[in-house]
Amino acid sequence: MSIKKGDLLPDATLLCMTEEGPKEVTLSDHTKGQCVVLVGLPGPYTGTCTEAHVPSLLRVYDELKENGVNEVICFSVSDPFVMKAFAESTGAEAAGIAMLADSAGELTTKLGLGFDAPAVGFYGRAIRHSMMVEDGVVQVLLFEEAHGACDLTAGEALVDAISDFRAS
Repeated sequence: MSIKKGDLLPDATLLCMTEEGPKEVTLSDHTKGQCVVLVGLPGPYTGTCTEAHVPSLLRVYDELKENGVNEVICFSVSDPFVMKAFAESTGAEAAGIAMLADSAGELTTKLGLGFDAPAVGFYGRAIRHSMMVEDGVVQVLLFEEAHGACDLTAGEALVDAISDFRAS
């Protein structure tokens, strides 16, 4: 069963890279009393993540902030070294988007959003999704219908969904 709108976001420990090395990040610390966009990426450096999804978030970053978003976090079942390099190479780090590693797949599993694609070497990866979480509760949730697509979860679609949520 996967997470759905209205559910409490499960807590998980992710990793970020610091000058001192990998550091644990408790997701609940970032969502308590905050409005956070959480984006699941199937794989850093894959074409869709690199050329479509992250650039779409960069394009709408200011609009997300204008819609009350305190923090934008992307995560992937990967290691913190790769996520740090991906953040630097895409400009996400400079823009203020956090790139966190779900190294053990803990969050992906708890969300019920894992998938395998053996042909490309993906095991236990996160289905591409975007969500807005307010004070730990999922208020907006978007999924892609096809692997390799980034239309329904792109930054622009997320801004539209958040604007619609705010207007309701």
